[in-house]
Amino acid sequence: GEICAFKIHGQEMPFEAIVLNKTSGEGRLRAKGPIDCELQKEYTFIIQAYDCGSGPGGTNWKKSHKAVVHIQVKDVNEFSPAFKESVYKASVTEGKIYDSILQVEATDEDCSPQYSQICNYEIVTTDVPFAIDRNGNIRNTEKLSYDKQHQYEIMVTAFDCGQKHATEDVLVRVSVKPVCKPGWQDWNKRIEYRPGSGSIPLFPSIHLETCDGPVSSIHTTIELQTNYIGKGCDRETYSEKSLQKLCGASSGAIDLLPSPSTTTNWTAGLLMDSNDMIFKFDGKQGAKIPDGIVPKNLTDQFTITLWMKHGPSPGLRAEKETILCNSDKTEMNRHHYALYVHNCRLVLLLRKDFDQADTFRPAEFHWKLDQICDKEWHYYVVNVEFPVVTLYMDGTTYEPYLVTNDWPIHPSHIAMQLTVGACWQGGEVTKPRFAQYFHGSLASLTIRPGKIESQKVISCLQACKEGLDINSLESLGQGIKYHFNPSQSVLVMEGDDIENINQALQKVSYINSRQFPTAGVRRLKVSSKVQCFGEDVCISIPDIDAYVMVFQANEPRITITGMDHFARPAAQFESERGVILLPDIRIVSRVTKMEHSADLREHDRANKQPVVKEMLHNLDFCDVLVIGAELDPEQECLELDHRELQGKHLDATNSTAGYSIYGVDSTFSYEQVLRQLRYRNWGTSATSDRKFKVKCSELNGRYTSNEFNLEVNILHSSNSNFMDHVNHMIVQPQFLQSVQHPEGSVSAVHSSVVPSVATVVIIICVSVLVLVVTLAVFRLRAARQHGSTGHEGTKENEMDWDDSALTITVNPMEKYEKPHQAEEESEEEDIDDEEEDTTSAESDDSEEEEEEEEEEEVIVQKGDKQNTTRQEQLEWD
Repeated sequence: GEICAFKIHGQEMPFEAIVLNKTSGEGRLRAKGPIDCELQKEYTFIIQAYDCGSGPGGTNWKKSHKAVVHIQVKDVNEFSPAFKESVYKASVTEGKIYDSILQVEATDEDCSPQYSQICNYEIVTTDVPFAIDRNGNIRNTEKLSYDKQHQYEIMVTAFDCGQKHATEDVLVRVSVKPVCKPGWQDWNKRIEYRPGSGSIPLFPSIHLETCDGPVSSIHTTIELQTNYIGKGCDRETYSEKSLQKLCGASSGAIDLLPSPSTTTNWTAGLLMDSNDMIFKFDGKQGAKIPDGIVPKNLTDQFTITLWMKHGPSPGLRAEKETILCNSDKTEMNRHHYALYVHNCRLVLLLRKDFDQADTFRPAEFHWKLDQICDKEWHYYVVNVEFPVVTLYMDGTTYEPYLVTNDWPIHPSHIAMQLTVGACWQGGEVTKPRFAQYFHGSLASLTIRPGKIESQKVISCLQACKEGLDINSLESLGQGIKYHFNPSQSVLVMEGDDIENINQALQKVSYINSRQFPTAGVRRLKVSSKVQCFGEDVCISIPDIDAYVMVFQANEPRITITGMDHFARPAAQFESERGVILLPDIRIVSRVTKMEHSADLREHDRANKQPVVKEMLHNLDFCDVLVIGAELDPEQECLELDHRELQGKHLDATNSTAGYSIYGVDSTFSYEQVLRQLRYRNWGTSATSDRKFKVKCSELNGRYTSNEFNLEVNILHSSNSNFMDHVNHMIVQPQFLQSVQHPEGSVSAVHSSVVPSVATVVIIICVSVLVLVVTLAVFRLRAARQHGSTGHEGTKENEMDWDDSALTITVNPMEKYEKPHQAEEESEEEDIDDEEEDTTSAESDDSEEEEEEEEEEEVIVQKGDKQNTTRQEQLEWD
């Protein structure tokens, strides 16, 4: 009648049932240990009750029917939400509002819907233009700007429905991309160029962004704009004559627009550009070429070359604008030949004289070219091989058209006038005047009678020193076509692969081969056209506007040194060869460079000394000018053997004002020629001294040397035998060897003169009469028999010498000598005994003389072995 047990049927249920009251049958179901909802949310099992009627083996008890027990485990909010990713990333394009940029997601390990579901998300970071909804979708609340901020970082948390928040917030990175604009990326607006750098790439990391457009081909033009520099690009600013010699042009070109000078004064009144020998014509000026500059008859072959910059003609009805015109000087206005511009045409008028032929002949040759009116510099060469006339413009050939036939001009004895910039109207007007003025700029206008110029020389004459270049042409790739214009200022490239075009453009570089380029800005323009597959409207690529900044080159300092004072007997000046004027002249060009290494500290950099380097470069003229009265052609001249100029790019001109050597050549070539220049004077009685100055220039006067002054003394004597005797003993300059010496070594000269030399000094006084000279000869002969050994030691101590009036010769066999002493002492020694009593008056001059000696060169001669024998034999050298 009692209940003794409850039994649970099932596999290892974590529950047990115990009997509380056997009589009433009350029992309790309880868990054996902790129950975890996350492991199992519910349990179902069968339970039965047993009575107490069992036997010893539990065989006889009775059991109740089966009852089903269903248990649900109630959840506790023990877990926090956790995000699935450690970092979330997204990209947005600027200027757009997004519904959802990205979605974040968190989970909760609790088992009940209440605690396992995420009810809310929240942005923890303050002041950001983003919001998040309950599902974790993040959106932007305002339009984002790439320029304002490239990237945003925001922290986000999550809440479950029990309001428990995540233990760790999650990082969300939102990158802002600029609106994709097709165009060139990664290039610099300013490119720096230092002279002597060779070729430098302009855009080393450039690439094209097409915004995934379907591109089929790309056409790119790179243009270097240098039209405002000199004659259109950085050409050498040498004179046209020098350039023609450098380019190997045939000789005989006549420069019609030379720089103004005493010999070429017809350009003095014209407007000039400061640097490049450019003449500007404003429609009010013309220049008359003097008679005799250009031969009257040009023959059937001649060449006209010029640089011209010209814009559209002013006024409604365009007038002829004369570049070059040969017309009647008086009575009539006939034009014999002319080169002029008319309505953007270049016209050559060429009328033959009647005596050559009386048939119809071509008289006008026209070329219509856009370049004549484009306000840019162009190089024009007109080659005339009558009746064939050819124009080269910037190296390209153009044939004339509209050839007008005309009768030859009737012969007359009227003189002709050649003009530049306008045409001379000599007749049919009350007062002769200029007409048909030119508007524009001209430079290097030359005419060469009797010869025409070759294509090679024309290309050289218009060659540009700066331009675009391509590094390693062979690596451009197969699909790239490219083309340069003649002056290499425009490069066109075409290809169908974007990557190939990128690589090709990265190899485009700037080069300037001038040693001293014009400093300043060179503008660069890159324009591109893109074709797309099967689309009418295609991508538009903006132009690149950049510039190359060319720095100022380190300027050279040209220094001329040499012997600046010497004297010779009059007989040498009167000889057929004369006297070499500059036997040891030296021309050196030095440049100062600041050399800094990259890792120097600032204070080290400030203390670092500039480095002075010798540099090799060309000169373009050296003038040896007479100071004072000009040379008298009746009795004196400067001479140079013209064979000395052979094999060099040099010419020379001679006048009573001096000698001018010109042409582009090295300092060494100029030294060689100057050392052969001789001065002759066959009327020495009227001249006692001459002064000259030497000055050299580079780049047409842009860099000039110091003025080197030279004084030449002519030694006179009324006794010709005496002078012959002196001449015989003069030390000729070619036996002296000039050496450079360090400062301070000159002061040793006094002590280096050994007692074996008979050192005698005279003061030439105005009061010394012919009688004294005769006495001197008598005393001289007595002295020679007497021998020099007895009185040399005492004379060394007694005598100082004064070289203020005469310079002195020292024995050339000694180690140290003075160049101007070496020529005159022999003369003075002839009168040694006579003037001994004057030495006391000369001691005051010795200090002055020492200062002069310090500035002079020291002459070294190796001949010590001979000193001992010559000391006994010779009184003079």
